[in-house]
Amino acid sequence: MNELLRRLLHLPAQRSSMARAVDMLHYSVILATMAGVALAAIVTAIFLFRYRRRTTAIPLTPKVRAPAWLELLVIGGLLGLFGVWWVIGFAQYRVLETPPADAIPVYVTAKQWMWKFAYPSGPTATDELVVPVGRPVKLIMTSRDVIHSFYVPEFRIKQDVVPGRAVTTWFEATDPGTYEILCTQYCGTRHSFMRAQVIALAADDYARWLDAARAPLALPGAKGDGQATARRDRASTSAVASEANDTTGGMAGGTAAGEPGGAIAALGPGATLAERGHQIAAERGCLRCHSVDGTPFIGPTWANAFGRRRATADGGDVLVDEAYLTQSMMDPRAVIAAGFAPVMPSYQGALTPDETSAILEYIRALRDVHPTRVPPAPDGAITSTAAGSAATTSPAAPPSSAAPESAAPAPAAPAGPAPSSTALAPSAPTPSAPAASARTAP
Repeated sequence: MNELLRRLLHLPAQRSSMARAVDMLHYSVILATMAGVALAAIVTAIFLFRYRRRTTAIPLTPKVRAPAWLELLVIGGLLGLFGVWWVIGFAQYRVLETPPADAIPVYVTAKQWMWKFAYPSGPTATDELVVPVGRPVKLIMTSRDVIHSFYVPEFRIKQDVVPGRAVTTWFEATDPGTYEILCTQYCGTRHSFMRAQVIALAADDYARWLDAARAPLALPGAKGDGQATARRDRASTSAVASEANDTTGGMAGGTAAGEPGGAIAALGPGATLAERGHQIAAERGCLRCHSVDGTPFIGPTWANAFGRRRATADGGDVLVDEAYLTQSMMDPRAVIAAGFAPVMPSYQGALTPDETSAILEYIRALRDVHPTRVPPAPDGAITSTAAGSAATTSPAAPPSSAAPESAAPAPAAPAGPAPSSTALAPSAPTPSAPAASARTAP
């Protein structure tokens, strides 16, 4: 029945774990609507035949009053039907908006007119999203310029991608194959050409692809031990080149001033996304305001912060996730962390989407780092003081943050080694605290 209805309605194949459930809701709405239309048509035909005019005299129409039980049955039935659909639809929406905890994160950047994908383990790609079959994949998406919309018909997922914000969705491919990615939000003159592909591979094939994408490949014609190498992932080079040629900035587009291509390319193609995020945080001077070991300082610590709820200055709390962290970098005064003053500058236009994604991945990688120094409960703004002041200040933070020392900070060297797959928190001595007023953190 499912396949028959899918073909009758000309729907694409069901190739994700949610596709069948979405289609079942679609079928019930369509069938109920068709049944209602058919019933109305049949009743109309009966009335036309039975009550057709048989004489030239026009008889008076008798007053017809339906019994109360019939009115209640019709009204209650329709409302109940709509209520059932709403409950089912809302349940599906919650599932789609809540990625599984073990989902593979992939950072997606939309720009006119292409899709870029970055994996935490290092590989990047343009217009090709490679995923394993049977594993949930979480997409963390932002736009570089205008609103786009990520749509994979076979997966039954569609998500608007907005500049300056991080939005998420997820899917789990059920069958190997190649599936088209479309942009369903008009985004300019070449909107119809903004296409990409999801390539779903079996688990073993995906592992081999990931290893090959991270490994260097000898260039043709090179000889000897010193031969030049290049990435197997053809898109990583074009991605860096496109960054260098871009002229706009921030989450809404562009690269940082004086840094063509952004800081991401500095570590080379073999670095993981978290390692790139660590380097960017160091270069931006963020290390002076946040710690990665639980030390209380100008901004909240990043240690064991991702995925937890954080108290806010207005008495509420907020989940520390990609959306909150991105908002805090681009609009830091929107949500203030309890115990910290609202003095962090906005990084809208200062960080590229790729740099923002790298910092997010670095923060996410620190989620299992248990603080060695537990900060006290905030009862006031945590401040730092200039040299010679009578007030005291907490120790400066090791590298791991998204906030700079000032609106135009002097680049700070990392206080410790870049993160790796096994140890992400730096271990070197912390830098001295800056002579600045209190700061907030995402």
